[in-house]
Amino acid sequence: MLRLDPHGRPRLDEIRINLVARIAEAEREGWLGEVDGLSVSLAAAEDKLNQLDAEVARRSTAVYLGLPAFSQIAIRSTQPSQAACAREEAER
Repeated sequence: MLRLDPHGRPRLDEIRINLVARIAEAEREGWLGEVDGLSVSLAAAEDKLNQLDAEVARRSTAVYLGLPAFSQIAIRSTQPSQAACAREEAER
């Protein structure tokens, strides 16, 4: 199955509108076989539009991966740590 480029949506909308008009004409003229064939094409075009909408929605949704932000992992302290104090005492 081919994936559509989101920039191709206007063309697919044009195709769908054209198919609706052609189905109306075929019904008016009594071309039942043509109506069936065009209806299948219309269903496929609408399915592609739905797939395109779903793909755009998936890509625009941010997914939280559970990774902490830097501010959550950085130690903010104005006092030296106990390990740093112990090292300084050992060096004396």
